[in-house]
Amino acid sequence: MTNDVKGKQNWISRASPVLVVTAVIIAIWYAATVFLNAPFQKDIYKRGNNTTWTTSQLIKDTMSQKRPVLPSPHQVINEIYKTTVLKKITSKRSLIYHSWVTLSTTLVGFLIGSVLGILLAVGIVHSRTLDKSLMPWVISSQTIPILAVAPMIIVVLNAIGVQGLLPKAFISTYLSFFPITVGMVKGLRSPDVLYLDLMRTYSANKWQTFWKLRWPSALPYLFASMKIAISIAMVGAIVGELPTGAVAGLGARLLAGSYYGQTVQIWSALVMAAFLAGTLVALVGVANTYVDKRMGVKAQ
Repeated sequence: MTNDVKGKQNWISRASPVLVVTAVIIAIWYAATVFLNAPFQKDIYKRGNNTTWTTSQLIKDTMSQKRPVLPSPHQVINEIYKTTVLKKITSKRSLIYHSWVTLSTTLVGFLIGSVLGILLAVGIVHSRTLDKSLMPWVISSQTIPILAVAPMIIVVLNAIGVQGLLPKAFISTYLSFFPITVGMVKGLRSPDVLYLDLMRTYSANKWQTFWKLRWPSALPYLFASMKIAISIAMVGAIVGELPTGAVAGLGARLLAGSYYGQTVQIWSALVMAAFLAGTLVALVGVANTYVDKRMGVKAQ
């Protein structure tokens, strides 16, 4: 069997479960659309003295309401098409424009959170004082609801003149640094005691032990944590747009849709956010694969 045939079979085996799950989700979505929109549609028939409607007509009409309780998948896809392909990227009505605003905030917050998380983990692993004093605060910081923290962060930073992208990025940082800190602490402590003793036998100092042993051992934990952190960073970016009255970003689209009852607009923004988060996680996975190859790790 050639490598091309094997590669094709591997691709099909990996894609099939995803396609099946996607089909099931879409089927459940359509069923929920009919179930949730049917009462309002029946009320429309009643007010219009339409007593001759059929079940097939009801199902069709529940999927074409202007302001449905739950829009159908094809309504959401149509809205995404109109606001991406049929609108200029620079237009305030373009979903690409709003996605870029949220994406830029996400990436800045994720970058700051990654650097902060790694530095905290290194300090915690190499200092018993930081381990006992700082780690509990890192954990307890995540018990505070982000919806309560976000407005305070925005107000405090605005008071000292920090405006624009950074306040929202700091909210992403607040959420994303935690999984990276915890994952890196676990990763940096993962080398076996025998390997640590071997490094001491070679008279390696802490810096050499870190780069030659601890850091390579921590990379799998780092990338696993980064996949979680980058998706949470996007949630933080969207939440950061809500209390600021932002006019741009996916959070702004959600607010505008909720104000005017545009549920199709709300769901199109949610689907776009999910797509962006999935893409970012996939890019982290690509970076992980590249690093593994450079380190000589065999793919499983």
